[in-house]
Amino acid sequence: MADYLVIVESPAKAKTIKRYLGNKYQVKASMGHIRDLPKSKMGVDIKNGYEPSYITIRGKGPILKELRTAAKKAKKVYLAADPDREGEAIAWHLANTLDIDIESDCRVVFNEITKPAIKEAFKHPRAINMDLVDAQQARRVLDRLVGYNISPLLWKKVKKGLSAGRVQSVALRLIIEREREIQQFVPEEYWTIEGQFRTGDATFSAHFYGLDGKKTELKSKKDVDAVLKALNGETFTVASVTKKERLRQPAPPFITSTLQQEAARKLNFRAKKTMMIAQQLYEGVDIGKEGATGLITYMRTDSTRVSDVARSEAREYIQKTFGEPYVGQGKGPAKKAENAQDAHEAIRPTSVHLLPSDVKPYLSRDQYRLYKLIWERFVASQMAPAVLDTVRADLENGSVVFRANGSKVKFPGFMKVYIEGSDDGKGEEENFLPELEEKMTVTMEKIDPKQHFTQPPPRYTEARLVRTMEELGIGRPSTYAPTIDTLQRRHYVVLEDRKFVPTELGEVVLELILEFFPEIIDVDFTAKMENDLDAIEEGKVKWIEIIDRFYKEFEKRLKTAEKEMKQVEIQDERAGILCEKCGHEMVYKMGRYGKFLACSNFPECRNTKPILKTIGVKCPSCGEGEIVERQSKKRRLFYGCSRYPDCDFVSWDKPIARTCPKCGQWLFEKKGKNGGHIQCAACDYTEPLS
Repeated sequence: MADYLVIVESPAKAKTIKRYLGNKYQVKASMGHIRDLPKSKMGVDIKNGYEPSYITIRGKGPILKELRTAAKKAKKVYLAADPDREGEAIAWHLANTLDIDIESDCRVVFNEITKPAIKEAFKHPRAINMDLVDAQQARRVLDRLVGYNISPLLWKKVKKGLSAGRVQSVALRLIIEREREIQQFVPEEYWTIEGQFRTGDATFSAHFYGLDGKKTELKSKKDVDAVLKALNGETFTVASVTKKERLRQPAPPFITSTLQQEAARKLNFRAKKTMMIAQQLYEGVDIGKEGATGLITYMRTDSTRVSDVARSEAREYIQKTFGEPYVGQGKGPAKKAENAQDAHEAIRPTSVHLLPSDVKPYLSRDQYRLYKLIWERFVASQMAPAVLDTVRADLENGSVVFRANGSKVKFPGFMKVYIEGSDDGKGEEENFLPELEEKMTVTMEKIDPKQHFTQPPPRYTEARLVRTMEELGIGRPSTYAPTIDTLQRRHYVVLEDRKFVPTELGEVVLELILEFFPEIIDVDFTAKMENDLDAIEEGKVKWIEIIDRFYKEFEKRLKTAEKEMKQVEIQDERAGILCEKCGHEMVYKMGRYGKFLACSNFPECRNTKPILKTIGVKCPSCGEGEIVERQSKKRRLFYGCSRYPDCDFVSWDKPIARTCPKCGQWLFEKKGKNGGHIQCAACDYTEPLS
């Protein structure tokens, strides 16, 4: 019989912790929260100090019964939920349900699930931190007051199934305002002039910089003609050469937001998927003889801090693997963001010696890819900066100045392990210049003027949206993924080419909230509210004060909205085709998996069919159908024949309207990190993707 009972959230976490605690400890899982506010009603007593009414979550009765039985038999119960507000709230609910004194040393917290961390944590149990619990309760109550008051209004005035959340509405506003910026954008013309130069046997490129040593913008063909007219022959003189040595610092280890951004850029993971896999890596994976082992530290954090032990271990590994010059200077923790809580360490491997290649056989493909990303980012963060040699040369021909820029890596430093991605997919590339000296002459061999137009700001990808929310102080690490997921589930936005596009429904909802509840979608107000909620966690203010201050003004607006908000009818968009079953016009409808076609004569006619987007390519299998875009159940894009099921042609890669010059079979686009290429489906023929 075990003397002690330890309660965690998940069976995977229980299995990992059990390995380190021995036979005196019984470890059980609560399967997350065991109590919550009821779904059927608000569950907040506004007249009685905003008192929450918690109930046992449906289906958790048997689990709770099992925990009660085990708790009665144990000498002591330890509550070891995750080390954040949510975990503290779970522990508090368990303590109340199992009659555990919340002021007793019943709470155990750890940032990583390793033997040393677990052993150390159980040496220092503490009481439940009610400031953390109140901070979580305040968020829960606030979201209920907003959601359970505004959502029924939207159901009544627009359509059922809508919702309006505190953070969700601001994120929606960001997406819609960006879309309006794009629609209102007026492109401006500009030109560039690229020149190809030769000195001896070496060639290099340079671009037009300016006239008479001053930077000059080319806004029209007239400006370009003036430059070309000012050229006196093809000989240029090297007016100046500037050589510098530049340091490039490594990126800090991951926090929640940067992990989501980088996983989106490099692995094409959605934020929700990133957090789900990171949770698995944190809770523990069976890695052979070692058994269930936690591979990363806690993944909900806004701190880049790294423990001295982890930093020392990384430095030793780097020195042994790459040599002393690659070891970083061992600086202290990076400066934290203004609104960072700094409650946990950065996201890092629990041991740098758990190499991705060693654990790969025990991980799923996605687990391995995310772990490798986290491991490489952490190791690189502890390495020396890269050293780049840069060269800038100005070339003169009369009053015309061309400029050539070159760079090469002198010492790779951290770049030997990892280079941070970028939203535009462009990294820092080497550009070699021949040895140039002042007063030497070079010859222009080719000149290439090009017309361009300024581009509108890009739509938000998941990575850009998370980064913007973090910069503006909207939400916290744990809210980014569920916020984005909700926007899509409510059909307020759709993903097109991995970028968010607002729907008509999203625009209607935003306009109503903007008219009647402007503070809900005010960026500054929302950021200030987050700071106020954080102040509860720090024990600086009582949670009821924050809620009351908000609700008094919110209640006035609610009464006004109930009286003045008008009914909104969203017309179905006409598809321009007739139903083949009854002859009525087909319309676009929004369903669980996006838009589809439905008969406007519903419910008399229930004809529906998917929207087929053609790509202008005939089916290479049957030659009759058109290739159309389709989506798998997991929303992954693939290509198939419009004549399905008569023709079963499918491809994950996009076919193109040409055949292979080598064997005559069909060609397809193969996308990759470096842009991709065109490949034959039958032979080894490839060509660059222009």
